[in-house]
Amino acid sequence: MKPSKYIDHTILKPNATSDQIIKLCEEAVANDFASVCINPCWIPTAKAALAGSDVKLCVVVGFPLGAMTTEAKVFETKDAIEKGAQEVDMVINVGKLKDHDDIYVTNEIRQIKNACGNITLKVIIETCLLTDEEKVRACKDAEAAGAD
Repeated sequence: MKPSKYIDHTILKPNATSDQIIKLCEEAVANDFASVCINPCWIPTAKAALAGSDVKLCVVVGFPLGAMTTEAKVFETKDAIEKGAQEVDMVINVGKLKDHDDIYVTNEIRQIKNACGNITLKVIIETCLLTDEEKVRACKDAEAAGAD
């Protein structure tokens, strides 16, 4: 596989504009990247800009903090998929992980994966906030929950 197919071209800043989203998509198509990763409000814009290409449309769920309820993340996931998301990047609940509540973390990831069905689910674990031991646990929780 070409190295460019490992790249998720991303813009997640809160002040992103439609012009920036369109430019992101054009760059992803021109460079044959795997996907663009955006906030869910930009799905219609990105979907139109990516039409006819093989660049996937990826959205973030629970971004940026990951601290909302599981139910909110599941709703956000289903809504994004209905609107055209082809991949989901979810933010792990860092506080629950730090509390050693791996059952909560695993169950949350599993519920979001169930909402994704066959759509790829990647887990953002915010490594800058975690110890090495917590990074390992986060990866094990994601794997146990069936994340991709």
